[in-house]
Amino acid sequence: VHTEVSHISLALCVLGFYLVTVNQLSFYLKSRLFMSNALLALCIGIAVGPIGLDWVSPWQWTNFDDEARYNLTFQITRLVIGIQVMFAGIELPAAYLKKEALSLFILLLPIMTIAWFVSAGFVLLFVKGLTFLEALAISACITPTDPILANTIVKGRYAEKYVPVSVRNILSAESGANDGLGYPFLFIAIDLMQRGVKGRSISESLQHWVVTTWIYQILLSCVIGAVIGYLARKTLKFAHNRRLIDHESFLAYGVGLALFTLGVVGVLGSDDVLACFVAGNSLTWRDFYRIEASEEDTFQDVIDALLDTTTFIYIGAIMPWSEFSNEYLTPWKLVLFAICILLFRRLPAMLVLYRFIPAVDGFQEGLFTGWFGPIGVSALYYAILARENIPEDRTALHTVIFPVVIFMAMSSTFIHGITIPLSKAAPLAIARTKSTMSFRSDGFFAKAQR
Repeated sequence: VHTEVSHISLALCVLGFYLVTVNQLSFYLKSRLFMSNALLALCIGIAVGPIGLDWVSPWQWTNFDDEARYNLTFQITRLVIGIQVMFAGIELPAAYLKKEALSLFILLLPIMTIAWFVSAGFVLLFVKGLTFLEALAISACITPTDPILANTIVKGRYAEKYVPVSVRNILSAESGANDGLGYPFLFIAIDLMQRGVKGRSISESLQHWVVTTWIYQILLSCVIGAVIGYLARKTLKFAHNRRLIDHESFLAYGVGLALFTLGVVGVLGSDDVLACFVAGNSLTWRDFYRIEASEEDTFQDVIDALLDTTTFIYIGAIMPWSEFSNEYLTPWKLVLFAICILLFRRLPAMLVLYRFIPAVDGFQEGLFTGWFGPIGVSALYYAILARENIPEDRTALHTVIFPVVIFMAMSSTFIHGITIPLSKAAPLAIARTKSTMSFRSDGFFAKAQR
């Protein structure tokens, strides 16, 4: 009997084993321990990756071709983000983007801009050999909030019990919108770096940035997404009212629309991720699809779980451990960099500006919203997109951008993944300690009275 263990068979074995075993404990892990699915999947990916058991190795899948591996990662992240931001747009209430325009404006312009510059400062502090423009390119990758990790915060038993609906909605809207709006932050740095290669002046580079990024990437993608969502809403409602579409196809409509939008806008070379978010919100602008689909939302939850699990196992397996230490990077500086980014990238700006965000009510909600701005899959998407457009002579930036960004994604997944369990465990531990001390104290006084 001829047996050959293929790479894909091993990957399917790992994924299937994880889904079967972890799902058997899913209620306990998620509802009792409040564990993040992304965190568990990332740990499994690291364990079965090249540094561990070496069962899942994207290096072997691509014959150790770096460009092929980067392209594979880019397409996986693009697909996953497109579907997730479509879901984020669908889940928002009717006309939400219009009602919360001021809140989104504050989150997407001042707070993102501050986070961009703060992150660039820490890049310069902890990474050797970079210019300010190169630091801005790296910081642009880690500025947007990741929709997949944000999804673990705004959904589930913990969110329903402890997180106000207004905060959940604004985090979903922000994570969906700012993933697409990362383009201007990234490409202003890249366009200015390309001045020498393209022979442009600073003013010409800025004009090119406005036309290609703001008009063609951002504005055009919003228009296309709105049109696709509007036409989808009209045709779906027509089919639904006349009972031309069955229930299963109705529930799967959002996934199909995400794939269609990614394809159409991708062919045009515009911002397909932002178009997916706009299309999803346009589809449910009148609350038609959201309300109908929410009556049985298990399909979307299943898709979320599969995407989260598969993606973070893959991310764990592609961790470039050997690249975390080179002439530009040192491991201990990367750890300090991650700590500084998680503490100062977003939180201080939110604590200052939350008073101007109508969707955020009070200091506690501002603190929560400021802390939970995770970095994840979208950061890898932007890092690979940046590598494709960075001038070849920027050797240091080519070397460090992916290791720095994926290290931040791993750090954010770990830290934000354990924040909720710790926030629940700490009060419980304090309560038990007080109860034990009270019991011992009562026992002591009872003995003394005897």
